[in-house]
Amino acid sequence: MKIGELSHRTGVNAHQLRYYEAQGLLEASRGTNGYREYDETALLRVRQIRHLLAAGLSSEDIAYLLPCAIGEEPELIGCPELLAAMRERLGRLDEQLAKLNRSRDALAEYIVVAERVGAETYPPFDGTAA
Repeated sequence: MKIGELSHRTGVNAHQLRYYEAQGLLEASRGTNGYREYDETALLRVRQIRHLLAAGLSSEDIAYLLPCAIGEEPELIGCPELLAAMRERLGRLDEQLAKLNRSRDALAEYIVVAERVGAETYPPFDGTAA
């Protein structure tokens, strides 16, 4: 199938499919006319890629994981190298979440202080002109 059909059948635009190919995530042969040709396995591969991207994995991580992927969701075969890579990624996500939580807490504290100082400085508006 050509890239337009793969795009239509997966809901992934052609630009993204070319990106997946450039990243080594998806393979296409070339017809005599030079157009990309995908076999039926490309449908499953694109679905796997989309699920793994939704899990927050980078295209580099996915390239490493795809040989261990089975099924659409996909299910991953747990070899030691694969588990180490996924644990490392999970650790990076945990660090990002901790940083976001610290930022959130600091912002919430600024809001509390600003509301308290604002209430002390500016009396409540009662609707009458001064």
